[in-house]
Amino acid sequence: MTRTAHWIHAWLLLLPSLVLLALFTHYPAVATLWQSFFSTAKGSRPSVFVGLDNYEQLVEDPIFWQALSNNFWYAFWTIPISIALAILMAVWVNRKIAGRGFLRLAYFTPTILPMIAVANIWLFFYTPEYGLLAKLLEPFGAGSQNWLGSKATALPAVMVVAIWKEAGFFMIFYLAALQSMSPHLAEAAAIEGASRWYFFRRVTFPLLMPTTLFVLINAVINAFRLVDHIVVMTRGGPDNATSLLLYYVYEIGFRFWDTAYAAALTVVLLVILGVAAIAQFFFLGRKVHYQ
Repeated sequence: MTRTAHWIHAWLLLLPSLVLLALFTHYPAVATLWQSFFSTAKGSRPSVFVGLDNYEQLVEDPIFWQALSNNFWYAFWTIPISIALAILMAVWVNRKIAGRGFLRLAYFTPTILPMIAVANIWLFFYTPEYGLLAKLLEPFGAGSQNWLGSKATALPAVMVVAIWKEAGFFMIFYLAALQSMSPHLAEAAAIEGASRWYFFRRVTFPLLMPTTLFVLINAVINAFRLVDHIVVMTRGGPDNATSLLLYYVYEIGFRFWDTAYAAALTVVLLVILGVAAIAQFFFLGRKVHYQ
């Protein structure tokens, strides 16, 4: 087979994936960017080119800034805690302990549950007076706390749900990375008298950096695409205390039917995720060791 035939064969194999990628990723992104420069068509009034008007409205929108701030704090707390728990659980269940299979299943179970089901389960947990959390805290005098109805506790309550669901998912990647490491490393460290903490800090964790980079990128994306839990548990309330950026896009686009403004918000969201991904590769790329 000639070189040209190999080239054609390779592109034909890639063609189905490229078509799907273009139709469902690249084209929607370009179409969203284009739509953000137009007004929303309403009734007999057609859509017209408005330039940067939607972005000027975005800058002056206080709810957008609150949703962006909420999303920042949501990501700031959920991402490191989820990753730390994932590493801890992976290291724990990678050891030869009794009931290891059951522990792995227990840690991973929240991941396979539908997000709507998870939200409804925790909605019951947070129910004042009758919920599980209320019953557990009742002896301490905190059973009547309205966790999702207070601005001070609503967003942290949603964060707990996200951490509970995502830590087990990230654990699977860390567990796979730990099992791919050579056992001779631990044996050599033991012979040299290295403690478990020293071995983890100097050997295990650096070798987990490729997995950490992958998990971190996924965690950032997940932190900015949460909408299911918000719809079921709080609907952005109270007083937009739990309104995250994607939920605000959903609300503008499907509740108020302002698709052009929703497109501008989506473009901002894509830019934030793109900058975050580039920054992660730039700052963590030098610390990633693949061998």
